[in-house]
Parts: sequence; structure tokens; C-alpha cells
Amino acid sequence: MTRIATCFAQAAGRKLLVPYITAGDPDLDTTLALMHTLVRAGADVIELGVPFSDPMADGPVIQAACERALKHRVTLTQVIDTVKRFRESNQDTAIVLMGYLNPVERLGYARFATLAREAGVDGVLTVDMPPEEAADLVDELRKNDLDSIFLLSPTTPDARLKQVCELATGYIYYVSLKGVTGAANLDTAEVAGKVTHIQSFTDIPVAVGFGIRDARSAAAISQTADAVIVGSALVALIGEHAGNPETMHSTLHDLVNGMRLAMDRSAGAAA
Repeated sequence: MTRIATCFAQAAGRKLLVPYITAGDPDLDTTLALMHTLVRAGADVIELGVPFSDPMADGPVIQAACERALKHRVTLTQVIDTVKRFRESNQDTAIVLMGYLNPVERLGYARFATLAREAGVDGVLTVDMPPEEAADLVDELRKNDLDSIFLLSPTTPDARLKQVCELATGYIYYVSLKGVTGAANLDTAEVAGKVTHIQSFTDIPVAVGFGIRDARSAAAISQTADAVIVGSALVALIGEHAGNPETMHSTLHDLVNGMRLAMDRSAGAAA
């Protein structure tokens, strides 16, 4: 059983919280420290963004974070090494690398998968890898016991939904709205219907991201989804407080912990 599968199996009805941060923003040492802060705040899984020059699915907040990281020439191998450093003191929290295909292709699928496994990565989500072309990468990931995570959107037809469900392991990432990361037009009732529809195709957990920015929206989404993903709201705080590390850590902790508590209260009320 992979670390991600273990996280869901041990949740026992508790919904998982999956924060996202961009590796190397503002620098890799800060990223490592922030990962530990996220765990203390209640993170079950961390999505670690690999900075890329053209993050097409991301809004201005994460685009700016990628630009800040790339000014320091942060590379995919350095991001993997940051996971290795994290594993020196944390063997429980699952780590997913989230990014775009080009850096993985340049490194080579086999070498990438091997390095990721050796460092303690648990899953990989390549935003711009369509399922029709994913077989070679998925094969290398499976050889190394790494989960292959795919995106589904509000406009995904059922034929492609089924195809993704057959390929995916770990969890499925449902994009809650039509747009880029950080958009604000979240319709929780519509999301609930879509998540229920996806769950009718698969037993793989469904995580929901995009548009979740506070404790209230996290709690609402957690009533249906198996996991809640939050990214832009956290990345915005990192950018805002980059010059004051103490404030950066405390504000990030408070936002994530507030979401964790709200999700737990929501689960208790529904029980």
C-alpha cells in the first residue's frame, strides 16, 4: 500500500487536507520549513509544485510564485532533493509532485521515477499530460510504486472520465471550476453533484481543488469530497510575507489549521 493510500485508509471518515505550495518560493530552505509548518497545521498530504516557465493551468498568484522560484534557477532535481531532506524527519506525510511535463521529459521518465522514489515522493501529477499519452510515464511510476494522479474538470465527458479512472491511482484531482487556480466563483452544490458522479465510476478517492480559499469553503467541499486541496490562498500569503518569515509561517499555519478544524467540525456535525 502506498503512503497516499495509507493516508486515506487511516482517515476513518476524516477528510484529508492537501495544501499546495510552490517549491523554491521564496527559496528551497524556506520551502522545507513551510512543509513542516503545514504538517503541524493539519496537512495530510502536501502537493509540492515544481516551478515552470509556462504554468498554463495556474492563475497569476502561482504564476508569480513560479517566476520567483525560477529567478533562483530552481530545478526539478532540487525539488526532489527537498523531499529527501523532508523525509529525514517525516516519514508519514504523503508528498505529491505537481507540475508540467517538460522538466520530467528532459530528465527522462525512468530516471525521474527512480529519483522520486528514492527521495520519498509518493505521487506525481503532470497537469498537461493527457491520459491518451500517459502510458509510458504511468508505467515508470508504477514500477517505482508511485501514484499517478490525474485531473478531471467540470467539462470532462464520461468516456474520458472512465479512461482517467482506469489509469489513476492515489486520488483523482477534480478541478472545481472552469478557469485557472485562484478563481473565486466556487459553486459548492454543483461541485457536490460532480464529485458524486465521479465516485460512481471509481473507488479511488476524489480530491477537490481550485477556488477553495478559507475555512468555510473547505468545510463545505469536505462534506462530499474525500480530500480538499488548497493552493493559491497559501501561495499568496507566502508572497505577501516573504520578507518576514515568522509572519509567513504563522499566517500559513493559522489558515491551514482553520481549514482543518472547520472540516473536522463539519464531519462531526454530519455524523
